[in-house]
Amino acid sequence: MSTSVVDPYLKAPEVAGYADVSFEEKRKLFEEVKQDTRYPDYLYGCYECGVCVAVCPSARFYDFSPRRIAQAAAREDVELLYQQMQEDIWECSQCFSCLRCPRGNNPGGIVTIMREVAVRHGMASAREALEGYSRIIYKIMSTGTQVSPDMLQPDAFPDWGPEVADVSEHLKLWRRALPPETLHTTSTGWDVSDRTLLELYVIWLETGVLDMIREVDEGLHMILEEVMEERLEEEGIER
Repeated sequence: MSTSVVDPYLKAPEVAGYADVSFEEKRKLFEEVKQDTRYPDYLYGCYECGVCVAVCPSARFYDFSPRRIAQAAAREDVELLYQQMQEDIWECSQCFSCLRCPRGNNPGGIVTIMREVAVRHGMASAREALEGYSRIIYKIMSTGTQVSPDMLQPDAFPDWGPEVADVSEHLKLWRRALPPETLHTTSTGWDVSDRTLLELYVIWLETGVLDMIREVDEGLHMILEEVMEERLEEEGIER
């Protein structure tokens, strides 16, 4: 993050281990969540039946409750929603098992909106949660594939578990067993044309995805912009 910009989401004191902000800032964040066109279809009111918690895989391993998400949103509890944006929403696996709600709520959908708002504002929790995935974004734009075999390293994604170390150690052996035409390579999964990569970049540019990337990783954004804008110019593509 650039030190020349004053980030209101990085001030003291702290909430949920992250810097706190004024109530007005928290209210603005919630209003942005609430104004999303999907929001009315995701929240109808909570029966407190507990079905969403019972089927939620994240609730089995974390102090996470989709019911708390829906209840906080229904009550418009600005303080709690801000805390959830700094903590709880990143524990959701986005499997949408919570769609079994008999009331028709979609807590996973609400989490999706809250995550998008957190990313757009460059909140500390978003930066932390997405830190390891910058390399995936770069990989997409440079090769067209999300995760290539050479990224299976224990220090890259520790949340993938201890088995990654074994995979990494025998990576070339495993790679030779896979059928794609790239055969023994460990750097790509398949070949993607330059034209496709340029079109993807333009889509990200026009839809605001690159703006979101800039909020969570300014260095990565600068690299993508510099490399891809030059390639656009070489191909004669005008924006």
